[in-house]
Amino acid sequence: MRESRRSTSASPERTALDVKGAAGGSRESDRIVTYLSRRRDDLTIGGGEGVAVFNVSDWRCHVVSIHFLGLEIMRKRAVVAVIGGCVVVAACDPRASRERQPLSQRTEALRWTDTLVPAVITDSVRYDSDDPAIWVHPTNPSASFIVGTDKGDIDGGVYVFGLDGRIDRARSVSPLRRMNNVDVAQRVVLGGDTIDIAVATERNRQRLRVFLLPDMRPIDDGGIPVFDGDTTRAPMGVALYRRPTDGAVFVVVGGKSGPTDGTYLWQYRLQRDVLGVVRGEKVRAFGNYSGQKEIEAIAVDDALGYVYYSDEGVGVRKYFADPDSSGVELALFATSGVVEDHEGIAIYEVDARTGYLLLSDQQGGRVQLFA
Repeated sequence: MRESRRSTSASPERTALDVKGAAGGSRESDRIVTYLSRRRDDLTIGGGEGVAVFNVSDWRCHVVSIHFLGLEIMRKRAVVAVIGGCVVVAACDPRASRERQPLSQRTEALRWTDTLVPAVITDSVRYDSDDPAIWVHPTNPSASFIVGTDKGDIDGGVYVFGLDGRIDRARSVSPLRRMNNVDVAQRVVLGGDTIDIAVATERNRQRLRVFLLPDMRPIDDGGIPVFDGDTTRAPMGVALYRRPTDGAVFVVVGGKSGPTDGTYLWQYRLQRDVLGVVRGEKVRAFGNYSGQKEIEAIAVDDALGYVYYSDEGVGVRKYFADPDSSGVELALFATSGVVEDHEGIAIYEVDARTGYLLLSDQQGGRVQLFA
C-alpha cells in the first residue's frame, strides 16, 4: 500500500482474491511449483505462505507475482509467478506497454481469478524451501535469478534458481544452519561502491548473512550477530531499507519470539569496512507484538518510508522505516477477514505515490490486497 506520507492511520481498502485449481491445496516443501494463467490479458493472483512483488520496468508493464516456496519465471509476454504447492499469479497484457490503464481499471482487473495450471517445477532442495527473493539483471531480464532458502538445521543453504527452475549449484551456498528468510537490494552504496546484495537470516547461528550479487560471494566475515546472543530470539524475518535522503542501508530483523513491550524488531545499519566486510550496527528496537504467535513476514516501502509486518493471527502493523523517525505505531489493519495466520507481505509499486500491499491469507488460500 502506498499513500501520501501525511496519511499514517487510515485503514486501507481491502480486496480479496481467491485461489482456484491450486493442485488441490497440496504443499510440496522441497520444491517450487509454477502456475501459468490460461489468459494473457488479465492479472490473476492466488494465495500462499509468502508474497513477493516484481515490477519489470523494461517491459513497461506492471506485474504482481505471488510466491509460496519460491521462484518467479519471466517470459516475454507474461510473468509467471512462482509458488510452492498451492498457488500463484500470472501475466500482464502486452498491450500495457503501449498505454497504461487508469488505476481504477487495474483494480477491477485484480478482482478476477482464474484456474492456474502448472508450468514449471524447480529442482528440489534437501529440506524445506521457505522464502525467496528476486535479483533482476540490470540489462538482460532473462539472466535474472531467484534466491531461496532451505531450512536444514545443519546443512541447509541459500540456493540460486535459474529462470528454468534449475538450481545453479555454482552460486548456491551450503552448508548453512537453518536459513529462514531472505531479501535483496540492488544498487546500494556500501563502502563507496555501488553493489547488489542479498541478506538472509541464519537462524541456528543467530546471524545475518550478507552475499554480494550476482556471484553470491559472502562479504560478512561469517555473519553479523543479532539480538545480542539471546537464544530465545532466533532470527527469522528480514527486510532491507534504503533511506532515500542519504542512501543509508538498514536491515530490519524479527525473531522466533520476543517481548511485548514494543521492542520486538531490531534495526541495524549496514556499513562496509576498509577490508570490504559488511558489518551491522544496531540503531533501534521497535515494534509491538501481541504475544500470540510469531512475527516473520516483514516488508519495507523504501519510497514512502514505511515498514509493515505480520503479527500472525492479529493483523498487519505499520511503522516509519527511518530509525530517526517516531517509533509510534501508525496503523494496525487486517484485524478481521483473515482465516488464521497473516503470513507473507509485499509492496507492489504502481507509481511514486500509489500501489498495493499484498497479504497472504494462508489458511484461506488467498491473497488479500490493500490500497
